[in-house]
Amino acid sequence: MNAKKILIIDDDVAILDSLGLLLNFEGFDVKSFERGSEIFSCIKSTCKPDAILIDMWLSEEDGREICKQLKSNETTKNIPVIIMSASHGLENTALESGANAFISKPFDIEDVVKKLNYFTA
Repeated sequence: MNAKKILIIDDDVAILDSLGLLLNFEGFDVKSFERGSEIFSCIKSTCKPDAILIDMWLSEEDGREICKQLKSNETTKNIPVIIMSASHGLENTALESGANAFISKPFDIEDVVKKLNYFTA
């Protein structure tokens, strides 16, 4: 069985590293990016993700805007997007941007895995 391909966008390298390792351990194939703009080149070339995890507040970008771009593009509109944030009470804001789900930081890896398995089934 092929591992599900997950893209993670977060400007915090520690989160990229830890979440990437945890998801690899759970059997996912993970690619990590510090800027949202990098994923569009990746998707156009070699990355065909099964789901995307995006931090809501990136240092130079807004994760909600990246989500809106993904959801308005014919090629990427059906890829599940999960927005993550350490700011609580923003689930509705994330969902309004087109995200399929919201995860609070610090995240519970079981919750992340459960949501990824649900959206990539």
